[in-house]
Amino acid sequence: MTAEHWFDYPVRVQPHHTDYAGIVWHGTYIAWMEEARVECLRSLGIEFADWVNLGFDLQVVDVSLRYRHPLRMGMKACVKTRLEKGSGVRLNWRYEIQALEIQELCVTGQVTLVPIDSKKGKIMRRLTPDLQSGLNKLMEKFQAEI
Repeated sequence: MTAEHWFDYPVRVQPHHTDYAGIVWHGTYIAWMEEARVECLRSLGIEFADWVNLGFDLQVVDVSLRYRHPLRMGMKACVKTRLEKGSGVRLNWRYEIQALEIQELCVTGQVTLVPIDSKKGKIMRRLTPDLQSGLNKLMEKFQAEI
């Protein structure tokens, strides 16, 4: 086993992230997770828009969240993400969202994506060289456990 390496994406809870009680609305966590994933790719020189321009997209096929502790307006948090070894063309991203001031794990989550051929609208059964190269960079960076 190797040590886990994460990409950190800091956030601060703004009023528009919360419900009427001042607690982060569930959809905000999903948006933060996507932002963290895109910024993680960017940190390795991979622009998601470039992949889209090459004719494929990564479509979400599964999302799961587990709430452990609420985040409230004004709090600072860190969205931690990493790519884990998937099966076939499935890409499994794991997340932990932590409140920074109180050092509390607030949310854990996972998103599974599959590459879609934009012209055909179908799942790609094989990764293109560009996509495979980018994913290899990610796997090397995070030394994902197999």
